[in-house]
Amino acid sequence: MKYLEPSKVKYIVVHCSDTYPGQKVDARTIDEWHRHRPDAFQMIGYHFVIKEDGELEAGRPLFYQGAHVGKYNSVSVGVCYCGGRMLADGGIVYTDTRTEAQKRKLIELLCYLKKKFPQAQIVGHKDLDHGKACPCYNAKAEYSQL
Repeated sequence: MKYLEPSKVKYIVVHCSDTYPGQKVDARTIDEWHRHRPDAFQMIGYHFVIKEDGELEAGRPLFYQGAHVGKYNSVSVGVCYCGGRMLADGGIVYTDTRTEAQKRKLIELLCYLKKKFPQAQIVGHKDLDHGKACPCYNAKAEYSQL
């Protein structure tokens, strides 16, 4: 694994886990998914995971590059909230499912990360990979004042 150079971090990227509300998902679950992908990661791709109850869990150590946004991994930190999809009219709808606890924890974590990486811009996954809906809301606009 490659090391993440703090001075080169340009983005703090917000993701969703692409899971349903109430689905039991945590950093360990995502780690399992990522290790069993066809292009298997060595460990979870995100640096942080925020569960539905707002609990913050560590993912990949911050000194390693993430595996969460392709060509931007070497210049970004990955944050994932659990959720992002609902069932509606018999189909999947990608939508903002953040709980109030997740919203509070995201702001707390993003403020911490902005102090650590003041040059970094907070964006959503979809801002760097235009084919994605993730994180299912406009993170760039919502956190522009942090």
